[in-house]
Amino acid sequence: MPLPTSPWLSCPTPNSQARLRMFCFPYAGGAAQIYRHWSVALPPVVEVCAIELPGHGRRIAEPPMTQLAQLVDHLGTTLLSGLNQPFIFFGHSLGALIAFELTRWLRSRQLPLPDLLVVSAARAPHLALTEPPLHQLPKADFLTELNRYGGTPQTVIQNDELMELLLPTLRADFALLETYRYQAQALLSCAIAAIGSKQDAIVSLDEVKSWQTHTAAKFSLDEISGDHFFVHQPQLLPLIASKLEHLVR
Repeated sequence: MPLPTSPWLSCPTPNSQARLRMFCFPYAGGAAQIYRHWSVALPPVVEVCAIELPGHGRRIAEPPMTQLAQLVDHLGTTLLSGLNQPFIFFGHSLGALIAFELTRWLRSRQLPLPDLLVVSAARAPHLALTEPPLHQLPKADFLTELNRYGGTPQTVIQNDELMELLLPTLRADFALLETYRYQAQALLSCAIAAIGSKQDAIVSLDEVKSWQTHTAAKFSLDEISGDHFFVHQPQLLPLIASKLEHLVR
């Protein structure tokens, strides 16, 4: 069954023959387009569907959301009709936290869970943030921290007009992360595959490894080269494809 038409979803290469649906959640400030070419590098029986949050990408004119619980509730309701076949979640950085809480949202309603939760460049949700919050910093300080993260091109940061457009979304995304309060629940029954990098100056490999405490099923940890935004590294997709082999046989 095809996915519902929704501003929350972007499926650039619909695949009616797919046996596995892969929902991809972007990092803070990221849009669905970062996953637009992923279907080419993954098995042909995988349909890649990226999440487009309010205030991002083609939804830039909409006000962004700042409360994770509210976002997950809207997103979960939207995805319900698309969970009619095996699926997995992939989330990078903030996207991993959204995917995790969405998985718990599904479980709380006795709905299907992903066959696999892939979390990338994200500290485990029970770990406290190690740095002061950024989302309410004055503009100059916020831009300094944004530059330290390294995911926003200098040409964008130095473009005052463009940054005025993007700042509300970026602040909202950091608010999602920084106002989140973890609530202990039973372990997930789905497997978790965690991916991290020793070169990541934002999230340590040990913080990524700590995801193992959130599943009663199989856990794996893989290391990849690159900074916090290694989601753009070409070696990531073959790694993800290897994680899907047993799911698409």
